Amino acid sequence: MLKSVTTTRGVEVKVQSRYVPERSAPDRGGWLFAYTVRITNHGAETVQLVSRHWIIRDATGKEEEVRGPGVVGDQPVLRVGESYEYTSACPLRTRSGTMHGTYQMVVRGSGEAFNANIAPFTLSTLEALN
Repeated sequence: MLKSVTTTRGVEVKVQSRYVPERSAPDRGGWLFAYTVRITNHGAETVQLVSRHWIIRDATGKEEEVRGPGVVGDQPVLRVGESYEYTSACPLRTRSGTMHGTYQMVVRGSGEAFNANIAPFTLSTLEALN
């Protein structure tokens, strides 16, 4: 589950995660994970990603919610058939965890809003997977 794929109303969200050992400090209780998201509009209308909502859970079950406008400082507009890709990172206090959430999308023209689901994916060191 280091990757996930889901489609909501024609908006496909693919996520792939990886551990970043060179930016982690396990001896001080800090692990950093990068994740790359590719959003593709397979729907019939142009949409814009306006905000995000992440639910991050570490290995102890501690949950954190992150909400905010856009992604990595952008609110991309996706015409039919277009994709947008970005990479971000998530620090954890444990060597594994999970993330999932939603992107709030707005249909250009009508202004209708909907949530595109982000299926759960794992954040994990190689040791934690074994």
